[in-house]
Amino acid sequence: MSGLSLVEQEHGMREPISEKDRELNSSYTSLLLLDELDMDQALLTKPLILATVVACISQFLVGYNTGVMNSPEKNVFEYHGANVWAVAVSAFAVGAPFGAGLGGNLADSLGRRRALLLETWLFLLGGLIQTCALDMYSIIVGRVIIGVASGLVSVLVPIYLGELAPPTLRGALGTLTQFSFVIGVLSSYLIALPCASLWRVMFAVTPFMCVIQLAAFSFLVESPMWLLGRDHKSKRARFIIKKLRGCQHDHEVETEVKLYISAGKAQSFEEHSNKQSVLLEMLNNDKLRFLLTSSLILQISQQFCGINAVFYYSTLFLESYKGLADNSLISTATIGAINVIATMFAVILMDIYGRRTLILWSSGGMFLSCVFIVLSLLGYFSNSITLLAINAYVFFFAIGLGPIPWLIIAEMFDAKYVPTAMSVAFQLNWACNFAVGLAFPYMIKHLQEFSFGPFAVVLLLTFFFAMCYLPETQGSSPEELMETLVKKNSSKVYHNLNKEEPYASTMDIEWRMAMEQVKEEE
Repeated sequence: MSGLSLVEQEHGMREPISEKDRELNSSYTSLLLLDELDMDQALLTKPLILATVVACISQFLVGYNTGVMNSPEKNVFEYHGANVWAVAVSAFAVGAPFGAGLGGNLADSLGRRRALLLETWLFLLGGLIQTCALDMYSIIVGRVIIGVASGLVSVLVPIYLGELAPPTLRGALGTLTQFSFVIGVLSSYLIALPCASLWRVMFAVTPFMCVIQLAAFSFLVESPMWLLGRDHKSKRARFIIKKLRGCQHDHEVETEVKLYISAGKAQSFEEHSNKQSVLLEMLNNDKLRFLLTSSLILQISQQFCGINAVFYYSTLFLESYKGLADNSLISTATIGAINVIATMFAVILMDIYGRRTLILWSSGGMFLSCVFIVLSLLGYFSNSITLLAINAYVFFFAIGLGPIPWLIIAEMFDAKYVPTAMSVAFQLNWACNFAVGLAFPYMIKHLQEFSFGPFAVVLLLTFFFAMCYLPETQGSSPEELMETLVKKNSSKVYHNLNKEEPYASTMDIEWRMAMEQVKEEE
């Protein structure tokens, strides 16, 4: 058995590992070892800061255009019908899935920088159409184009920042994208305070920010990973790495180059898997199907909990009930501020408590908030309790159902399955977003005081689902999560499931044993 690998010797029953898998193991191992290297260099450099700020303008625009339709509804072409306005609001969610679907291909074919440039031009085009609109149909067209740009951003910005940042800063920069979004939402509410009647001024903020972004585009460097993926000897990539990392010596640059090349190889193996075959594999495996279903249930809950009814229509909602708010614009701006503050809390809480715990807190808190909103509108409590409940509703969303449905996908699945699971989640999430944006004005009209009732039902079901079925993913690898699921459901019968066989593939086992051997040698 001398010709067999370490894993093949210990697991003789398994098929020999392929050369492709061996290369992937080597890439993963190199990547993890290089990540641990501590080089004497500045991690947070000026070029990295500037590139991050310019990229985050795009995420700001997504948030701004989420909230910009909230306040000026009464002033935009005053005689439009409620149904036309609902279509204009939800048209944003029509374009977004197309943008999200194109994002990965554009990032690979054009490069991260040029793909971001294309997205900025789309924002500029959509913003100009809205600002110069002749009728509501022009606004709908502009919203669809802005939706496409927003879908591109949802894919491009995380990829770009993840590839630019050193490992120790990736989490912080990922959080920055969420802050950019919520600050964009808040900005749309604050600008509405003096400009709600000047709706063209509100819409003009989008092209204005695009002009600023285009003027600063020279600070947006190309991703070294993309350049090295096309040419391992790229001098441009090495020059950019030297700027981003503040490297003083050539050997430091070459160490970073090896890190990027190893990461690029691992990523290319994952991305070139056929999505349809991967999805079928997930659906045919009981454990993977359960995890996929769980992640999609959270995506549905994130939208059908009604949060975008607040972000899109809080002004309309507050004005629909006489005496509910003295100034609906100020109340809406307060909601935006609570959203920003709660996002800060979420960053802290996610490092302390488990994902499942935060989902329980979030869905339970939002459910109680919905109950108080309905009871207050029915006259059992004062209007101040209604406003307090709406703000609590937004706060509880931001600490759980806001970030965790996206975060949990990467924690539930092996890297092979993450892109496919994320793609399905994107499409479902935007479809539910569209449904809420289109339906909520009719819910206010026909359900009146009970308009938040359906959201309360969804949140109650989400709470019980999380309590009874949702696995905890924090601190667990996908393999450990699978073992937990097998133990938890040991009384159930799974077809084609051998509980004695570990979930990890031969490739995973060999990689783990190689890493253990490295640790022992150290």
